[in-house]
Amino acid sequence: MYNRSDIQKQKLIYQQALASQLITAVIILNDQLRIVYVNPAAEALLIKSLYRLYGTTTELIFANTSINAKRLQQLLNTGQEFTDSDVVITLNKSHRFTAELTASPVEFENSPHVLLELKQIDHQKQISLEVFQQQQWIAGRDLIKGLAHEIKNPLGGLRGAAQLLSKEIGIEQQEYTSMIIEQADRLTNLVDRLLGPNQLPQIHAQNIHSVLEKVCQLVDYSHDTSVNLKRDYDPSIPLVECDHEKLQQALLNIVNNAIQAIDKENSITLKTRIASNITINGKRVKLAVEISIIDDGPGIPSKIQDTLFYPMVSGRSNGTGLGLSIAQTLINQHHGKLSCHSQPGHTEFMIVLPLKQPASKDINTREEK
Repeated sequence: MYNRSDIQKQKLIYQQALASQLITAVIILNDQLRIVYVNPAAEALLIKSLYRLYGTTTELIFANTSINAKRLQQLLNTGQEFTDSDVVITLNKSHRFTAELTASPVEFENSPHVLLELKQIDHQKQISLEVFQQQQWIAGRDLIKGLAHEIKNPLGGLRGAAQLLSKEIGIEQQEYTSMIIEQADRLTNLVDRLLGPNQLPQIHAQNIHSVLEKVCQLVDYSHDTSVNLKRDYDPSIPLVECDHEKLQQALLNIVNNAIQAIDKENSITLKTRIASNITINGKRVKLAVEISIIDDGPGIPSKIQDTLFYPMVSGRSNGTGLGLSIAQTLINQHHGKLSCHSQPGHTEFMIVLPLKQPASKDINTREEK
């Protein structure tokens, strides 16, 4: 039989080792709300070691969040734990993350302490947001298709009636029928643009950088003033299965949108990278190519960021709100994903396209040869 002291010693050994093995970030605060311990997971999340964090206040981590000293002091006084599921922590310009936080009262050496557990949820949140946006986009597209059918039918009848009427009236009155025909054609054209491209892409293996260079060439030709375009290409990217013209149009829409949003002193960077084991519209993809269009302009207004890819949504007073919507449709036709992250000084549109994997039987055949 084991005696109580042996069990207690074994328990302490496991408790001490357990914190260092947890993937959840653990922070312990003393009764002065100063950091006295962080486990390795917390060091990795905060990009600071225990030696640099020891004795610092929570303001270093939780500035401008809902986790403040008053709330933590209340926990010490009442012993009532709390959970916050959406804490956005900004440590510096390049390190910002969202975490789920649980704060609990604990006691060490007869002194009250606060135990903070943080779990980074950016990836899960991003996947949920992408699935929601995809569902919203599909619902919006189906709604527009239904409306387009209901609008174009009476417009066709209206235009036909105006044409017949113009043959029966004098030249002076034909001005009115011409206006009816002209406006009916304008509305029909608008509905067609709202529907976006309706032809399926012609898929072929393409060099993605040749598509990007064609976009750069078109931008140079179509703008009077020079645009500061930068390249950051990964030359190891293999051929991508895509429709050259449709992908070019999607990229051109995004680049033109960026040009209209920035000033002359700003720049636009075209970047390509390989990504592995990522999620595209809720599906896991082993290998993909990432195409980023990055500008250092003023950023996209926060009030339209969630609806940026919807038709007729624009941040400019003279914008049609169709360019990004069409780009979204074109990328979806390639089974890819178009997303955007924007803040003042950094706006990034990212296109992710799945890379075709060689069939297993082809691999086996090559191995046999």
